[in-house]
Amino acid sequence: MTLISLRSILLAALAAFSSMCLGQSVLPAGFHKLELAVDGVSRSGFVYAPTKAKEEPTPVVFVFHGHGGTAFQAGRSFAMHKHWPEVISVYLQGLNTPGKLTDPEGKKPGWQHGAGAEGDRDLKLFDAVMANLKENYKVDVKRVFSTGHSNGGGFTYLLWQTRPEVLCAVAPSAAASARMADAAAFKPKPAMHIAGTNDELVKYAWQEMAMNRIKQINQCEAEGKPWAKDCMLFPSKVGAPFVAFIHEGTHKFPDEAPALIAKFFKEQAAAVK
Repeated sequence: MTLISLRSILLAALAAFSSMCLGQSVLPAGFHKLELAVDGVSRSGFVYAPTKAKEEPTPVVFVFHGHGGTAFQAGRSFAMHKHWPEVISVYLQGLNTPGKLTDPEGKKPGWQHGAGAEGDRDLKLFDAVMANLKENYKVDVKRVFSTGHSNGGGFTYLLWQTRPEVLCAVAPSAAASARMADAAAFKPKPAMHIAGTNDELVKYAWQEMAMNRIKQINQCEAEGKPWAKDCMLFPSKVGAPFVAFIHEGTHKFPDEAPALIAKFFKEQAAAVK
């Protein structure tokens, strides 16, 4: 092979690589990359905002990926911007964090497991992003929601515990929280929990205990009523209904979950006075 031919091949490969990187950097309409520093550490994510968000009060949905996941994956699997395009959707990126059930060395990204852990870096991130959104959009502060899968669901439970005045409703998936043993640490909050009876990682028995605790915290009626396929709605005496979405799957986030989460959040948004 001649030197000229080799150089041509290398240039073509470089051009293809540059084109691929450029394609990855081009975000869909309505999205922008969020970059900010929290305690001197660079944090990032993606935000979708409808065009009206700068002029009209607009709800916000935070989405948190599972341990080892990414903000991009969360955006693709939850797709709140598709299921509820009228709201601001926020997909944040976690930092490498020791896992409770996997990755004890913390080689993969995730979220802090409890108040005070990891210097509260992710709670501080949430606060910083809320402040950023309020600076750039007309945020409907009465309609802020959080959802997430696995470790992201656990972090949503932590937000419920530590930021109850900020959140309107929550929807954790495939998560359990030991902190829920202290019911007094939680204020009643509309909630939806997604659980797989064959979850091999976060055992269904653990999630069942969490769901029973939610009913207690939210002062729900003992008997539920059908709300959607595989979903039971438990009305609340204090205006904090609970929906249990129990499917026969594993730890995998079910395909039908995003639309049901959006449905639940929409109902809670409509109920706010």
